[in-house]
Amino acid sequence: MLIVKKFGGTSVGNKERIFNVARRCIEDYRKGNDIVVVLSAMGKSTDELIELARDINPSPSKREMDMLLTTGEQVSVSLMAMAMGFMGVPAISLNAFQVAMHTTHRYGNARLKRIDTDRIRNELEQRKIVIVTGFQGVDKYDNITTLGRGGSDTTAVALAAALHADACEIYTDVDGVYTADPRYVKNARKLDEITYDEMLELSTLGAGVLHNRSVEMAKKYGVQLVVRSSLNENEGTIVREEINMEKMLVSGVAVDKNATRIAVIGLKDEPGVAFRLFNALAKYNINIDIILQSVGRDGTKDISFTVEEDVADEAVTIIQKCFPKSDYKKIDEEKDVAKLSIVGAGMSSNPGVAASMFEAMYDCGVNIKMISTSEIRVTVLIDEKHTEKAMNAVHDKFSLAD
Repeated sequence: MLIVKKFGGTSVGNKERIFNVARRCIEDYRKGNDIVVVLSAMGKSTDELIELARDINPSPSKREMDMLLTTGEQVSVSLMAMAMGFMGVPAISLNAFQVAMHTTHRYGNARLKRIDTDRIRNELEQRKIVIVTGFQGVDKYDNITTLGRGGSDTTAVALAAALHADACEIYTDVDGVYTADPRYVKNARKLDEITYDEMLELSTLGAGVLHNRSVEMAKKYGVQLVVRSSLNENEGTIVREEINMEKMLVSGVAVDKNATRIAVIGLKDEPGVAFRLFNALAKYNINIDIILQSVGRDGTKDISFTVEEDVADEAVTIIQKCFPKSDYKKIDEEKDVAKLSIVGAGMSSNPGVAASMFEAMYDCGVNIKMISTSEIRVTVLIDEKHTEKAMNAVHDKFSLAD
């Protein structure tokens, strides 16, 4: 078998954990399997590099940030190869250039285009464990790029697809995918399995277990994932197209605190205004989530929407450039908000799910600012200070506990 294993930063955060990961990989290697390992940077080293960069230059170029941040993964893979060598197993570390992993030319959030697998296959044929840097690639100009935070998951899935691996295992510091974040919901339950679509929604909506683009890629190429802990031997959660158990009405509750509500007040109520607004934001790759349009007075309307907090100020600047001041009254920003979502494949055939969620919010005294729905998701925007209370109320409402 060919197995791709990905380990996150906490899994390789110190010497003891590096040797723990090495031991787990070697166990499968000695059973006759070919092993490809994808690693994130150690512990909080990426955050430390970001802090160091901003101490030098508060507004560093995105190119230089990618050059800096990719060093973290290179440290991880080289130390892991050394650990495996010390334990008597041949291993080799490879970075994005050496593989090579070709990406688009977009610093900070590049997308993988293709992977050259010849080098990896050659090393595997020599019975080496191959250890690859996650999170990074190379563009057509030979510049180093990064895939965005959490991008090592995407690296692992892409490698599993390109190599036609028999298994793709994502190791983290939790036992699998839970019905809610167990740090905030004490009776959250681990799921044995979940569909790609449900996992994609949860990942996009704030569940930090998997990078959303990794789930999207796994679905596209039919890569079955297993999410499990690197710190114990417990069975994890299987992510795949179909699940055997009868689908639950709601599979999970997710919260995303990285949100800002922007309201453009007093826009002219005429055709094309919404297009101008959102087309301008799209040109700058600003992703929009919840949208609400309300009719104002005297031929005007208000448009509210949510964006990620770190691009909110940029979004406001774009709007100000797109519309002369005479075309609107004001722009409001609200940053202390959070998106609370429920996700479940069973929701599509069960009316009243949204009403039950809204009832739970009413019962715990939390006001809803905006609402967005899809076939398998309901999302509400609330004040961030009410996040934990609202999560527990909704989780209890749908009886997701053990």
